[in-house]
Amino acid sequence: MPIPASPTARAGDVSEVPRTRRADRRNGGSRFWQALVGGAAVLLLLSLTGLAVAALLDERTATPSAGQPTPQPSESSTPSGGTDLDSRDTDQAALTAKEVFPTKDLVLTDGKPAYRVLKTQASTKCQVAATGEIADLLVRLGCNQVVRGTLRSPDGDHLVTAGLFNLTDVATAQRVRDRIRPLLDARQGRFRGMAAGDGTEAVENAAARVGWQVRGHYVAFCLVTRADGERIPSDDATAREIMYDLIELHLNRGVLDRRAASGTAGQPDADSAEDSGQRGTD
Repeated sequence: MPIPASPTARAGDVSEVPRTRRADRRNGGSRFWQALVGGAAVLLLLSLTGLAVAALLDERTATPSAGQPTPQPSESSTPSGGTDLDSRDTDQAALTAKEVFPTKDLVLTDGKPAYRVLKTQASTKCQVAATGEIADLLVRLGCNQVVRGTLRSPDGDHLVTAGLFNLTDVATAQRVRDRIRPLLDARQGRFRGMAAGDGTEAVENAAARVGWQVRGHYVAFCLVTRADGERIPSDDATAREIMYDLIELHLNRGVLDRRAASGTAGQPDADSAEDSGQRGTD
């Protein structure tokens, strides 16, 4: 998602410069059409954005000027031989590690190398995958399960922890989603990476890029670090591609589409996927 540019001063905005009423009307009409055309261009650009992202620096102290994408309601779920994912009442079967990570090598795009699954975990304690107020929020809003895995990227340079939080319904999942960014910005919580043996400590300790998205009563998340522990720039294209691969291609189109089967369970909220940074452990 494009980061809005800072406003710039225009010559016509200087209040001391006297203008005739005719000039005022002419300039006002010009600015109206400029604003109308500019607004249409922004709406067109937003409509083409699938995985909305906001470039946030991992170690900054100020919140960026870019606004959070406006949440959109998920589509209603009217199953036809499938599973309605909008609530645990209609989607009662617990997730399993085998369901979320069925193979040791995940090929997400034909012709591209696989992600290597190093470790998986299914837990009824959602706080194992988060810290601080993010962990408290998950528990308070009824999260009863998290299934996550740690993977190595195809290039070998990145370590990833990704998975699904199981909330009570789509409304509570959306509430969790909406609170994550402010809590990360205020450093009042973070996602936990899961180490998977020697050489993977960075995913647990290093500063990371994180992304999350709602589908039904699930919150899908992905945490990306460099394997060498170095900081990932906020505009790193590889990290964004990894988050798209794991959140959208694997967890949404793979795992949750299989769960929904032939039903018409709600799709991810439009522009609901987020990307942010978090510091490493202190």
